[in-house]
Amino acid sequence: MAVTKNVFPDVVQKDIVNLTRGKSSLAKLSDATPIDFVGTDVFTFSFDNRASIVGENEAKAVGGVTLQPVQIKPFKIEYGARVSDEFLIASEERKVEILKGFKEGFAKELGFALDTAALHGINPRTGLASTVIGNNHFDYIIANYASGANIITYNASDPNANMEAAIAKVMDAEHEVTGAAFAPSFRSALASQKKSNGDAMFPELLWGNNVDVLRGLTVDSNPSVSSYSSKDRAVVGNFRDFFKWGVAKDIWFDVIRYGDPDNTGVDLAGHNQIYLRGEAYLGYGILVPAAFSLVKEGE
Repeated sequence: MAVTKNVFPDVVQKDIVNLTRGKSSLAKLSDATPIDFVGTDVFTFSFDNRASIVGENEAKAVGGVTLQPVQIKPFKIEYGARVSDEFLIASEERKVEILKGFKEGFAKELGFALDTAALHGINPRTGLASTVIGNNHFDYIIANYASGANIITYNASDPNANMEAAIAKVMDAEHEVTGAAFAPSFRSALASQKKSNGDAMFPELLWGNNVDVLRGLTVDSNPSVSSYSSKDRAVVGNFRDFFKWGVAKDIWFDVIRYGDPDNTGVDLAGHNQIYLRGEAYLGYGILVPAAFSLVKEGE
């Protein structure tokens, strides 16, 4: 198999990460962080007691701290597409046009993969649970935190109350709420909710409008929240401090001229095709389960 293997230039890699942020709710609500290729340990500190006021000559009291490491281990994400082998002899302008489209599409798929993996533990290509992800996803972690105490049952007629309850769960655990990701149906339910006088409670959401801030809270509406028949309707919490994600190593771009790289049984050279493939190592960590809550439709 002949392969022209290249690393995207730094400026393109940064562009891909920025484009990914625009397609992923979780990336939009949090900051990308450097991740080592072999895995990165992120430590969270839980202080066991309050600070002590100490008088002159008075003995200092025991404080105590619990150190909890969470490992962010990257996994490979790949996406490829067959195009005509005319790409090899195309003008530089035409190649740039094709690669620009591929770059944007690859970033979109990276964003969707981040959301579906971290929210549901799903491999987006197959739509099935990923053995690579295992239980490292919000659906499992929040369901198993405090016996599901941070799961709010969705009420389509009063999504505002759902939000208030979800926020209260996080704040009762003494965490800040920095953002929320909505399924499209939850955004629509908010847009439909009325005040007692009949006015829209959230007029900024009417006519399908998607906003970045709602009631002062950073929000995003994305089909990935409820993708693959998930019953999730909203994810609320401190994404800024306790959800970390990033791309490890370089983002690769391959031009494959021969063989059957996508295992379709169709030879590239025999059909005047080449295969463009992008690969990235993506990792994330949910650091503190108590800092998040889910609004979920009842079983």
